[in-house]
Amino acid sequence: MSAPTTSRADLFARVLDLGSRPNPYPLYAELREQPVSQQADGTWAISGFDEISALLHDPRISSDMDNASRAPRTGIRKSLIMQDPPSHDRLRRAVMTTFTPAVVESLRGDVRRLVDGSLDAIGSRTRLDVVDEIAYPLPVSVICALLGIPERDEALFHGWADTMARGLDLDPTMSQAELDAISHAATELSGYLGQLIAQRTQHPGNDLISGLLAGGARSEPVTGEDLVITARLLLIAGHETTVNLLTNGTLTLLRHPDILARFKSEPDLVVPMIEELVRYEPSVQFRHRATLADIEIGGATIPRGSTVVLLFAAGSRDSRHYTDPDRFIPDRTPNEHFGFGGGIHYCIGAPLARMEAQIVLPELVRRLDNPRLVADPPPYRPAAALRGPEHLWIDVDRILP
Repeated sequence: MSAPTTSRADLFARVLDLGSRPNPYPLYAELREQPVSQQADGTWAISGFDEISALLHDPRISSDMDNASRAPRTGIRKSLIMQDPPSHDRLRRAVMTTFTPAVVESLRGDVRRLVDGSLDAIGSRTRLDVVDEIAYPLPVSVICALLGIPERDEALFHGWADTMARGLDLDPTMSQAELDAISHAATELSGYLGQLIAQRTQHPGNDLISGLLAGGARSEPVTGEDLVITARLLLIAGHETTVNLLTNGTLTLLRHPDILARFKSEPDLVVPMIEELVRYEPSVQFRHRATLADIEIGGATIPRGSTVVLLFAAGSRDSRHYTDPDRFIPDRTPNEHFGFGGGIHYCIGAPLARMEAQIVLPELVRRLDNPRLVADPPPYRPAAALRGPEHLWIDVDRILP
């Protein structure tokens, strides 16, 4: 079966364009009119819920983009989310053995103290930046504590993480200067983590790096470069996506005052509401894959060696799967979504992200008196795959105790 012709061959390129960052959803809607479409650069865009779900569980799809004949190379050694079995399974098992539900649960008190401290520090000011003052510092503090990174070093990671997040776009229009910046950031971060790992090798602590070095009953020790790239993944994924979840969540609530009012009187709404937030405004908008064989899907044949982009944010608004998919319905049921990916690469940090959001968002709603957006849309960060505002300024009458 041959590939269908399409007049929508530039839509994914337009998603990648910075001008689309405030609202890519109309472009996703156009893409869903043909859920499997080849783009002008040869990339295959998959935008339908059923098609994405099928490919997430298809062994003929690879997460290692070296299997694609045409994909930008960043020169960064691949973490487990960019690897296939068996290496992926070995590293994931080691992380899951160390990063347990009990570890996540033990952090609840710290998260509460951090959000209260952040809000208390605002004092009598009536304008704040949700990103810089709450959504960024809180998850960074949590993941650094988990990895055993000294608090004084947290500020180092902001620039490195933002630069490397841009690399996940695999944007063919990225300049050599951008690719070099991504490679440099990865080298700098890897160098820092290598020194930290050397310290933990000599003096183990109570942190995830020490746990990965030690191994466990169900996993081998993780050492050398494998440990560096795994720690790098945990550091970046552990805060980049949660920053966006908290910021996108606050922005969505402020854009829906009726739901904000309901949430104030029904705090237990938070659990289903978080699921709706990661469906409606997901932190991870898409991920790339490569085909290991010809695959027939959605009326097309995707050739072996092709670059495929799974548009999670598009699939999570597919009207073939959801009723009123473009409406934010905080207690939507059922609510299967791709907000945390799917298949063997389902987000390891999903329990931590959920827990942080379930604590932070109710506290913001409770303590911010009469919050209003200063700018809508707010400015967005450059990355398209990990999409979120760069700043979210809001005015309040006061910070309640």
